[in-house]
Amino acid sequence: MTLIDTTNHPLTQPHSGEMGVKPNRRLLLIGFAAMAGLAACSTVSVPTGEGAGVSSSATATLAGIRASAGLPALVADTLLEQAALQQAGYMASRERMSHTTGWGKDFASRMKDNGVRGAAAENIAEGRFDQQKLFDIWMHSAGHRRNMLDPDFSRFGLAYVRDGRDGAIRYWSLVLGR
Repeated sequence: MTLIDTTNHPLTQPHSGEMGVKPNRRLLLIGFAAMAGLAACSTVSVPTGEGAGVSSSATATLAGIRASAGLPALVADTLLEQAALQQAGYMASRERMSHTTGWGKDFASRMKDNGVRGAAAENIAEGRFDQQKLFDIWMHSAGHRRNMLDPDFSRFGLAYVRDGRDGAIRYWSLVLGR
């Protein structure tokens, strides 16, 4: 089992510019077709067909962890859960843990692509263990513990995807945000 220490990655809002020239209809269609193609390329398939967003089942566990440090509970968030499921699926498809993807997406760009704004952090894990053991492992790792106890975070999403060759192995991702 391998664990990766994580840090908080603040995200900034991109600056938007305006186009001075109106694009013609043909260019617009080509642009939409290109965006659709890119969206299809970034879709993560679940290798065994079994992946789950399990935020609701982790709410009590995280609430207990944070309460012991005098912090308020986190609220399960579907946007963060989707981002977590996407990364768990990527890791399972590659059979390795990573905060980046094979198509060059780091944590900050993945969060931006998923509509997550503001400070965020990610804990990942891989192994033959259930959710309770997962949180026990993370609580005994300084970086993971720091992420879960960060007072700036109020929301979370948790997901896993099973390994395609060994269904006992799960790839986990926890995304925390404001």
